[in-house]
Amino acid sequence: MMVEHLERRIARLDREIEERLAPQKETMERLDAITGVSQRVLETLFAEIGWDLKAFPDAAHLSSWVGICPGQHESGGKRMSGRTRKGNRHAKTILVQAGHAAGKTKTYLGAQFRRMSKGRGIKHAAVAVGHSILLIYYQMLTTGQPYEEKDSLCQALK
Repeated sequence: MMVEHLERRIARLDREIEERLAPQKETMERLDAITGVSQRVLETLFAEIGWDLKAFPDAAHLSSWVGICPGQHESGGKRMSGRTRKGNRHAKTILVQAGHAAGKTKTYLGAQFRRMSKGRGIKHAAVAVGHSILLIYYQMLTTGQPYEEKDSLCQALK
């Protein structure tokens, strides 16, 4: 009985989210072409970041705000820590999940994930691919261009 009640509430919230995002349906369909990005990822990014990115002068500022850009701690010419900074935990979490999902595909982002996971590990690779997804998200929203897969690397890795 409690499970049914909670399922009804979740369905009601899903309908409300769908209604609120209805004006952005065309944009969401365009962004859905990004490898690793699902409807839930887009809903979370729209909720946390929005689709009006005028507050961020460039993609580097957005990735810094989200906290998914690589750390740059260096002393005496030696890189110390590469920790990511604190940022929007919801957006960062969903981007890392999208990075893991993209890593299972035979696309440019999947090749990037596999290449980085060999040397740095799976978690570092997922963060790096999540960062790339965020950069693509920013570029597509600010320029209005469709997503184009980089084929040259994918063909070489097949």
